[in-house]
Amino acid sequence: MLVLSRKSGEALRVGEDIRITVVSTASGQVRIGIEAPDEVTIYREEVYERIVQANVEAAKTSSEASHAVLPPKVQKGIRSRESSE
Repeated sequence: MLVLSRKSGEALRVGEDIRITVVSTASGQVRIGIEAPDEVTIYREEVYERIVQANVEAAKTSSEASHAVLPPKVQKGIRSRESSE
């Protein structure tokens, strides 16, 4: 991990298109401003972790639902392959 010191009003660059500016510091918190192209998605870490977990749960549900519509003989073959992996 790269660790940098910046004062309020100072910035850093990530590549050519992303600029991160320290807007202010107070009471142990840092406010930052991020300028990035629209196609760059920016999340707070805790939000990103919830999204990842929701996607994992949705994939499990989707997998279980797809097994439910398969004929029982096919479901049995899939389960035996999954358990042998």
